Amino acid sequence: MKGLAITAVAVHEPGDEGTERGADLRACRDLRDAHHLAKWGNLDRGSTLREDQEYWRGTEYEERLQFLARLDGVPAGTCSVVLPLKENTGVAWIEVLVDARFRRQGIGRRLLAVAEEKGRGRERKVFEGYCEEPVQPWDELVGPDHEELPAKSGSGGVPLNLASTRFALACGYELEQVERSSRLALPVDPGLLATLEAGALVHARGYRVVGWEGSCPAPLVDAYAVLKGRMSADVPTAGLEAEIEEWDAARVRDEEQRWARSGVIPLVAAVQHAGTGELAAYTVLSYRPERPHVLIQEDTLVAGPHRGHRLGLLVKIANIRRAQEIWPAAASVITWNASENRHMLAINISLGFKPAGFEGEWQKRLE
Repeated sequence: MKGLAITAVAVHEPGDEGTERGADLRACRDLRDAHHLAKWGNLDRGSTLREDQEYWRGTEYEERLQFLARLDGVPAGTCSVVLPLKENTGVAWIEVLVDARFRRQGIGRRLLAVAEEKGRGRERKVFEGYCEEPVQPWDELVGPDHEELPAKSGSGGVPLNLASTRFALACGYELEQVERSSRLALPVDPGLLATLEAGALVHARGYRVVGWEGSCPAPLVDAYAVLKGRMSADVPTAGLEAEIEEWDAARVRDEEQRWARSGVIPLVAAVQHAGTGELAAYTVLSYRPERPHVLIQEDTLVAGPHRGHRLGLLVKIANIRRAQEIWPAAASVITWNASENRHMLAINISLGFKPAGFEGEWQKRLE
């Protein structure tokens, strides 16, 4: 396409503000912000510039590449490729975004081609990506003249008439899984939390709730790393390519330090088994000073041997209570769950989470 230039966005370094390097990063952030505002009416799901500055530096566990498309000098779209370096080394995670003013001109396909070529160059054989859409009246999205595309491996589906669905299918991707995004209004009724907690405690004898803000206490960090590793093994992934991640104390500390540099504050509630001292469950909420009105629900996991004791509900109740105390300006929590994860969805519904959107998880295999 005449006038289209796609260039790599250089890693941001301290002092790059106001330079061309900083301008490229900012242009990508502006494109994503405009996308969120147009689709959701807010930036609740969007990362902050400070997060971007840290995230795109990459880590020893992931190489992260970002590209900016300009049409006649004007930022028109962006794409990214995340390449796992320790596990899932045959996978590339890809994102493509085109500004609404420049769609239907082939820019999305050009960006996708750049991202996929980078993946091939790193010998990746599986490409994965996702697209989230807001909840709308289902009749408007599907209707009598339209169809729903079911997930190939998981449960649920997405409307065939969505632009994101058409683009993914046209580019050879298959819908493997559908996630539901939900929102919880804060504060939650204390009476509801007390009632739910009382019911859960009957099943949780022999366990106690612990928690921390920011950094995991040293006596718990090894046990916490074990749970973090189980997160990649125990959550539903349908037919998506996913290997078990190996976590140790060093990897936990690395994540904590990167979050701190990003301005993100994690709040963790966990359940400890009294007899063994091992951690049986955990959940994480993250807070950003630039987005004080919204919290993001990160991981929640109950280790397989400890399921059936309502520990997932207990840790969520503990974290919600603590979050409301330390971040009183927070007005909601956003979470995501695989459609087939009925147990966690039931917990969220009992707490008052309401549907907010749905997310298609797409995959393309080269062999």
